[in-house]
Amino acid sequence: MPDPIADPDQIEALLQATARAREPLTYAEALAALGHNFTRPKMRALCKTLDEIDARAAAAHHPELAVLIVRASDGLPGQGWWVGRQDYKGPWEGPEAMAHVRKLQNAAFEFWAPASQNKLG
Repeated sequence: MPDPIADPDQIEALLQATARAREPLTYAEALAALGHNFTRPKMRALCKTLDEIDARAAAAHHPELAVLIVRASDGLPGQGWWVGRQDYKGPWEGPEAMAHVRKLQNAAFEFWAPASQNKLG
């Protein structure tokens, strides 16, 4: 059986459930949900799979999901998430970064939330 960290279907399902709950997960919480303790190597492996999940979301014209995994310290995604972004050129920390992250998180929340939870539904 493959390691859940390398299983995009399993992680994508976790992130869709996270979006439906309208709450981001920390890296440690995501790893725990996949049966692992937090370590930097495990976090890096998770991030590789998150890249694949966001590529699949983009191909399906769905909101990205990796933005739902954040650092416990400040509620923002890690450095790897910011590198190479085309939709944002500001600082990776602070209020401007948080506003950008919240916008993307809200797009995922609205897309994946059941109609009964959706403010428009």
